[in-house]
Amino acid sequence: MAGEITLPPAYRLVVLDTVASTNDEAKRLAREGAEDGTLVWAREQQAGRGRGGRSWVSPRGNLYLSLVLRPECPASRAAELGFVAAVGLGTALASLVPPLCPVNYKWPNDVLLGERKVAGILIETESGTQSQPGAPLEWMVLGLGVNVQHYPKDAEFPATSLRYEGAADATVEALLERFAVYFLNWANRWMEDGLTPIRAEWKERALGIGRKIRVRLPLETLRGKFIDLDADGTLLLDPEKGGGVRRITAGDVFFV
Repeated sequence: MAGEITLPPAYRLVVLDTVASTNDEAKRLAREGAEDGTLVWAREQQAGRGRGGRSWVSPRGNLYLSLVLRPECPASRAAELGFVAAVGLGTALASLVPPLCPVNYKWPNDVLLGERKVAGILIETESGTQSQPGAPLEWMVLGLGVNVQHYPKDAEFPATSLRYEGAADATVEALLERFAVYFLNWANRWMEDGLTPIRAEWKERALGIGRKIRVRLPLETLRGKFIDLDADGTLLLDPEKGGGVRRITAGDVFFV
């Protein structure tokens, strides 16, 4: 199976037929010393998950991968790589979908075709001294799930797949190869220039900026206007109830 895939030399591919979770497998490998660029790809997940521990239905025919990264940066900057991954994936998707099918981004880590979710990104990290502010990042795992053939019909946020949107020739293998190339390009740009160019690219395809949105947080739900994406990737919200601009670092966004 691995012989069908051609990746840049920066990657070391681990191919699995079935796994509980590619993120869990990648974390296990990272703790055992797996190199930066170790990429775990599975045909099927039995216990896939998204952000907040939510279940990610993972039938054969979709793309499931997790990438071990060891960036030389503080743990506080790990979330920036979610935007890098979104832009890399968005670039790959744009090369596969029909010209009139728009690729969009939804804060913080979702990729859409039109206004329907086609992919999610999950970041999990580990630092040597997690209790200390600014502690260096020991490793992180960047997980991706992309609906190539199948998508859930009953998802809370409307979903779709590449095939449903007209990318009849799209394959898991082609998408994996293209994502690997584009992510590497954008990650190198991030290492050289920081988040600024990635933020600009993300905003070009972002949905919600300037619109009324609903943001679900662990202890409350806010409504207001999505003003902008701050320089560090934080969502800036002007709440309906006033009180000044809120900086949101994590939450679920819904369009109103």
